[in-house]
Amino acid sequence: MAKMTLYAGGASPYGRKTRMTAIVKGVMGDIEEKSADTNKGDDALNKLNPLGKIPCLVLADGTAVYDSAVICEYLDMLAPSPLLFPKANAERLRVLTQGALGDGIIDAAILMVYERRFRPEAMVVQSWLDRQQSRIDRSVALLEQAPPAFNGTPDYGTLTLAVALGYLDFRHGGAWRKSAPKMVKWLDAFAKAVPAFDQTRPPAA
Repeated sequence: MAKMTLYAGGASPYGRKTRMTAIVKGVMGDIEEKSADTNKGDDALNKLNPLGKIPCLVLADGTAVYDSAVICEYLDMLAPSPLLFPKANAERLRVLTQGALGDGIIDAAILMVYERRFRPEAMVVQSWLDRQQSRIDRSVALLEQAPPAFNGTPDYGTLTLAVALGYLDFRHGGAWRKSAPKMVKWLDAFAKAVPAFDQTRPPAA
């Protein structure tokens, strides 16, 4: 049986999100992983995804699926439980909104990394960094006011939020933890209940 191929990078939070989904859904054994370096440009990846972004999942028939949210929803269709994307409208809306918040945190955090990675120090725009940091701070503050419900079984929203906080730990020194003790406790509980979180931790920076 032909396997699917997942193009990702070890440090990519979006790649981590798709790997976590595959593990949680029990389909990781049906996936072959290939590393892709988007910083240098990857011809194989660019042919599959013209945006040149990871992750990209290639199905057995050659169909390329992207981005991470679409890949996660596709993987959710492959096994009945646990259901990551609820069918009921209200629950689905909640989960998708939480996922969007998690993705927004990741986006802002990555933009801050890129600002320093791809610009000479003298050309770094502090106002841009401050703008992204404010998005992260507001998001974490909102979560701290009312930590997401979590019964020990992940859904797409809680999974994405956990990856987002994990990326803040990985690339931004875990500064968010100082102002969000409830969310620190929440993330600890998530990691304990969902082994895929620790199994997909990025390599040391």
